[in-house]
Amino acid sequence: MTSLVQHITIDCADAYELALFWAEVLGSSVSDDDAPGDPEALVETGRAALLFVTVPEPKRAKNRVHLDVRPEDRTRDEEVERLLGLGATLVADHRKPNGRGWATLADPEGNEFCVEVGAAERAALTGTRLPVTADDVTLAVRLAADTLAASPAADWRVPAGSLTWDCWETMEHLSDDLFAYAVQLGPRTPPTKADVPYRWAPEREGGPWNAVFADPEAGPAGLLQTLEASGALLAAMVRTASPALRSFHSHGVSDPEGFAAMGVVETLVHTHDVAAGLSLSWVPPTELCDRVLARLFPDAPDDADRWTVLLWSTGRADLPGRERVTSWKWHGAPLAG
Repeated sequence: MTSLVQHITIDCADAYELALFWAEVLGSSVSDDDAPGDPEALVETGRAALLFVTVPEPKRAKNRVHLDVRPEDRTRDEEVERLLGLGATLVADHRKPNGRGWATLADPEGNEFCVEVGAAERAALTGTRLPVTADDVTLAVRLAADTLAASPAADWRVPAGSLTWDCWETMEHLSDDLFAYAVQLGPRTPPTKADVPYRWAPEREGGPWNAVFADPEAGPAGLLQTLEASGALLAAMVRTASPALRSFHSHGVSDPEGFAAMGVVETLVHTHDVAAGLSLSWVPPTELCDRVLARLFPDAPDDADRWTVLLWSTGRADLPGRERVTSWKWHGAPLAG
């Protein structure tokens, strides 16, 4: 038997006030169960839970344990300025001219913490690619669902772009893909020779082979719920699986990052197909396209618009100066290095 860290508990003079500061730092909120003056206050995120407890003793020395934070959507230096604006103070500046290093700050009660460079900055500094993550799966699915939910069309049985499937079938296929990638990461001993043996079958000749189907009575809104549910399942599995895990895919035994990238690509290109059928505009973020291209299509051209290159790599668009792709597969196996 083992233990899990339930909370990181921080003693302080005013639990609720300090919790408000850290909620702003982490982009979260103080628990609805807590109020000003309460002796305890909880701040939860998807990755950590901070519990603040009011105590009578003042802080007297440097903390022997501290938090390291890194920004997700800005640079380290931008994050330092944001946190100073929230009420933090600069304790020590360990930032280096070459972009490496960190800044040590203190929260409003003097608890030290460090601000590190974010993943994008670290990749640029080290010359490595930025990995595809569970958050990328979540982002892709959220953007896709929001875009498709804006369609006024009640009939999704129209062709999905250049596919032989209609829009409803294509969304079912996408939900099924995300589900299928998630379950490959689930067994205690993941299979490396075949898929987890669910039963896949089409509902009609020429239709997609799925294990997941949406209830037609639920309409497009229900169909998009299945997309979000399958996406959340894949994101959760990628986030919790060991990076060393390997599992079967027909394009090569892959790792959790590979399955995350596959899920993102499936989401981006099939949303393109359905958006075309429903006369919607769909252009996903350049950075997201770049990350999945680097992971699954490492030999793809790097001198053109990343979304266009992803569409070209999956046989959906022309690329000037290059022949159109008519048969393709991605690099599922983990990349060397």
